[in-house]
Order: sequence, then C-alpha cells, then structure tokens
Amino acid sequence: MKVNVNANAKKATLIALAGLGAAALVAGCATTADPAGSQALDASFKAMMQASFRDEGIAKVDRLQQDAGQAACSSGAAPAEATAKRIEAESLATVKPPSDGKYLGDWKEGEKLAQSGRGMTWTDKSAASSANGGNCYNCHQLTKAEISFGTIGPSLYNYGKLRGVTDPASPAAKPMIDYTWGKLYNAWAYNACSNMPRFGHKGLLDEKQMQHLMALLLDPKSAVNQ
Repeated sequence: MKVNVNANAKKATLIALAGLGAAALVAGCATTADPAGSQALDASFKAMMQASFRDEGIAKVDRLQQDAGQAACSSGAAPAEATAKRIEAESLATVKPPSDGKYLGDWKEGEKLAQSGRGMTWTDKSAASSANGGNCYNCHQLTKAEISFGTIGPSLYNYGKLRGVTDPASPAAKPMIDYTWGKLYNAWAYNACSNMPRFGHKGLLDEKQMQHLMALLLDPKSAVNQ
C-alpha cells in the first residue's frame, strides 16, 4: 500500500496503521504495508508504536523488535530475489532436528494443538511454549470433519497421503519428513516472508508439540490422511 497524502492525512494514516500494524508485529508477523515511502513517516510510525505498548503480563515490548528478516519483509514490497534467497538460506540454517531423533509424536495430540489458538496473550499465566496452541485451523483445512477453517494457507487434507508417506519409517519418506519439519520450524526456509508462524525458530511451540503436529500431518492413521 503506497500513500501520497498531506500532513493531516499522514497523521490519520499513522493512527490507522498503528491499529493494523500492532496486531501483526505483536504476533511476530511482518507487515507488508508501506506507510508513505518516507523515512520521516517511518520514524514517526516507529516512535508511535514504541509509545503505544508497555509490558503487560507475559507480553513484553521486546515483541516490537524485528530481526533482519522481518525488517526486509516489512519494507513495503516483496523482497528482491537475491534478498529472498538470502532470507531463505539464513532461515534454513536455523532449523534444528528433534533432539531425540524422532520426528513424529501422537497425531491425536497434534489435532488438539491444531484446534487450539491459545497462547502469547498478556492474560496467559505462562510464557512457556507448552502453553501455546498451533492454531492451524485458522489458516488451513486439515480434515473433512472441520466445517470452519481459514484459507490463508493451502488445504492440508491428505497431506501425507498425497505425498506418498505411507510408512514414515521408510527411507523414501525422509525427504518429505525433513521438509515438513523445516516448514514447521521456520517456514521462511522455503518461502521468504511467509505468513506462517515460525514455530520452532521463535519458540512458539516446543519440540514435543511440533512432533505431535508432524504426526497429524504425516501419520497414515491420522485424521488428516483418512
């Protein structure tokens, strides 16, 4: 979004953008809006964002601090190809395999996580990732039984089945298992500036929770693959 406005309109734009930008920044997502292509306006926006928040419960103002990738993704336009490739390479380097070597947990626990959107709010008692849900249904279809789901992301129904993962223990399944783990851990490894939460990289979910989500997606017995 590019805006060419006078001083009074800029002030109104800042107020509106504060409401839109705050939600995205606090959630750890990069915004794609360009307030006016002006350094002065950017500085005013940043100052207003800093002044609009305070530490409250587990929600701390450090959530407003962007890493280099977020800053590049918030520049107002899709990053140049070279920048996108750099973001993807740097993101892929952050992906850590499960410490116990096991990629799949309990798909039933994974489904509970996928249905839960709890966590990361100032009213939560704990900042521990184990208290968070995955909120997967907010962006994806996962099963035919779910009648309400978001469409920001693609349908994941039959995710493992369509990709030929009939036996997760088979060497043939390893490439897809590695890719799926990486996608959950840090989605930017495969799609720079993706809207998908970087669950592992940002500590939004712990290792066990990610293993449960992996099972939901890849276990042939899971509700996703029926």
